[in-house]
Amino acid sequence: MTPIDPDLSLERALFDGGAALVAGMDEVGRGAWAGPVSVGVVVIRSDQTDFPVGVRDSKALSRRARERLVPLIEEWAHASGVGHASPAECDAFGMRAAIALAGQRALNVLAIEPDALIVDGPVDLLGSPDGASESLFAERSQSRPAVTALVKADQKCATVAAASVLAKVERDGLLASMAPSFPAFDLDSNVGYPSPVHRRALRGYGLTPIHRRSWSFVDDIAWLTGDPRS
Repeated sequence: MTPIDPDLSLERALFDGGAALVAGMDEVGRGAWAGPVSVGVVVIRSDQTDFPVGVRDSKALSRRARERLVPLIEEWAHASGVGHASPAECDAFGMRAAIALAGQRALNVLAIEPDALIVDGPVDLLGSPDGASESLFAERSQSRPAVTALVKADQKCATVAAASVLAKVERDGLLASMAPSFPAFDLDSNVGYPSPVHRRALRGYGLTPIHRRSWSFVDDIAWLTGDPRS
């Protein structure tokens, strides 16, 4: 399938609607077995009419292309940041709440507050999941941008695509930095996602402190390692 080239159509519509600063936000790491879930955010002004050549959804880019784009995106953006929620938070709160926490942390990195925010997917990434305690979101700022949720925004909107690249490169770097501590898990290559080497290492060594213990893959290794959820 040919990748979609993103543009700034939705961002311009939000500027036309009165926003002075528009942000795009996207998450990475939702399906990983190990490491944090991470959320990137990229903010632009209304006078920014272009974006770096090659920006698109991080999944459509090679590792080298993503890394090449990071300084270009950071130079282009009016502001940018990445927030993380730890494996323990993913386990304790569930993925929706963990993504909301990571997204709020990404916004908190910024020195400014965007007026409008585009997020990838059918729902507001910053929204509190049903049944989640508001105490989980104590890190919220007093004001929140107006959120537009768009399916495939990471393919359609340049700010969201750029945010996905920043989040992916930073999260991959975090997992690579952990690789020497867990050499059997091949984190340099799989960055915490499922892979045959990762599965073999889990069955041989069990869960590490960077693994998510509430995920269904844990059931596959329970018979070898005892109850790893305890």
